[in-house]
Amino acid sequence: MMKIPYIPQDAPFNGDQRAWLSGFLAGLHSRTAMGMETSVAAAAPRAAASVLNILVGTQTGNAEALAMDIADAARAQGMQPVVTALDDVSMDSLGGMKRVIVVTSTYGEGEMPDNAELFWEALSADTAPRLDDMNFAVLALGDTGYDGFCQAGKLIDTRFEQLGGKRMKTRIDCDIDFEDAAAAWIGETLPLALAIDGGTAAVATPAIAELPARAKQGWGRKNPYAARVSVNRLLSGPASSKEIRHYEFDLGESGLDYEAGDALGVVPLNDPKLVGALLERFGASADSEVAGFDRPIGDALLNMFEISTPSRELVTEIGRRAGHDELSHILANGDREQLAAFLWGKDILDLLDLGGKPLFDLAEFVTFLKPLQHRAYSISSSPLVAENSVHLTIASVRYRAEGRERGGVCSTYLADRVEAGRNAGIFVSPNKAFRVPQDNDAPMIMVGPGTGIAPFRAFLQERQARGAKGKNWLFFGDQHRQADFIYENELGDMSRDGVLTRLDLAFSRDQAEKIYVQTRMRQNGKALYQWLEEGGHFYVCGDATRMAKDVDEALHRIIVDEAGITAEAASDYVNRLKREKRYLRDVY
Repeated sequence: MMKIPYIPQDAPFNGDQRAWLSGFLAGLHSRTAMGMETSVAAAAPRAAASVLNILVGTQTGNAEALAMDIADAARAQGMQPVVTALDDVSMDSLGGMKRVIVVTSTYGEGEMPDNAELFWEALSADTAPRLDDMNFAVLALGDTGYDGFCQAGKLIDTRFEQLGGKRMKTRIDCDIDFEDAAAAWIGETLPLALAIDGGTAAVATPAIAELPARAKQGWGRKNPYAARVSVNRLLSGPASSKEIRHYEFDLGESGLDYEAGDALGVVPLNDPKLVGALLERFGASADSEVAGFDRPIGDALLNMFEISTPSRELVTEIGRRAGHDELSHILANGDREQLAAFLWGKDILDLLDLGGKPLFDLAEFVTFLKPLQHRAYSISSSPLVAENSVHLTIASVRYRAEGRERGGVCSTYLADRVEAGRNAGIFVSPNKAFRVPQDNDAPMIMVGPGTGIAPFRAFLQERQARGAKGKNWLFFGDQHRQADFIYENELGDMSRDGVLTRLDLAFSRDQAEKIYVQTRMRQNGKALYQWLEEGGHFYVCGDATRMAKDVDEALHRIIVDEAGITAEAASDYVNRLKREKRYLRDVY
């Protein structure tokens, strides 16, 4: 692994120069680990005073892409941007930074993203350094549909202030529709950073209409590529309780490229049946005009709004108007767990029915709807193998409640309404923090039950195409082997070809005692620990709420047992794997 060079205390640098060099070396290390390109010559300091440290906390790549856009914009204004993942920032280097922009997403229900956990642990400790010379600003990404909206950014912003840092610009908390708000904030913040200590630009520049890296990419959430679906195939067996499908999208002349580990954004359309039911509920026709829209309301409900999952604002307003005792009680007590249980399986139409009377007119109702969002899925192919195409492995979400059939917005859109030969809007979401080892000889351990196998199918294809000699070990499972062993033939071929060194299966319901991937990990703890000791990379993909946590606990227990160390020492071991980018997760 690449190590960050140590700067001796007696080296002839002043505080600013030392901080810049520490940040630069950390940034160089981070960019190498995350697949970012950097030029030592281009990054050499013209003046220490113009250094801008851009610190990134990312889970799926959005914050990282935005940070690189900020770096491009800062460079155009004459600054020296240094982009560093938060976990690669030492407290010593942080204490010497003068200009800092933090760009961070929030993971789960208000948690730090994976590549910021260790940074936050150190920053929140009593031993964290004073930041009296720091001028900072925080750009937080989040989703108001979740508790703890932008919580990671809020925590870092508050802690920097507690440690003496001075805000260049008030923190911005961006919802899922973040591009325009973020661009305007960046346009106002960069001149403030440049003006510190006598910089030349003290007046805000116009808002950045389109950030540089995003413009280069061409296709994005607001401008998806209409890709032809060449394959829409059922993977799971007829006896399965799940419906898992394999999709292949033809990239045509799009110029879209991707790497194993990236995600693919799919822009769905809503279910016409649900649109029709909502229109019927309001006594409106699809071609009705609503003030403020340049299209008929039926088209807007189909293409523009989230009409399945209610926004928090809509839930609160329905609770205020409906006179529903249970919902009113839950909201009054602020019990998030009870609210989640109450909302489970309910969509917007269910909530509108709670009052037994019209709660809104149509024009008012749509003001409480959130924009229809893309869904991001882990790519299940390597571009070295899938010629000018990209593959996805998706479980179709279906259930019945209150006499109506329900389904996942995007998964059933693809399954039911985008058969082979039709088009769907797509774009690539790079995830440079989730990659095949650069060292082709490094062992690779992958834990991916169910559709969590998706990126590891891509990883194995990548290793095979590269001719990599490193060992590959996959833990895979689901409910029943006969019905749920997706890609069985492919995995069998890879095993026979020597690409897949070990395959451990865990089908939970094929025996009286349930067996999961973490069970197989513990059963093979000695070998797993040995692979780690040989420099192995450990990957997890799938459900964050239960599976990923259980896998993490199993990993810690294996290290305690096989290394003969304490639980605290095992945590240090796992943290070292994270710092070395050898423990990576793609969880949701």
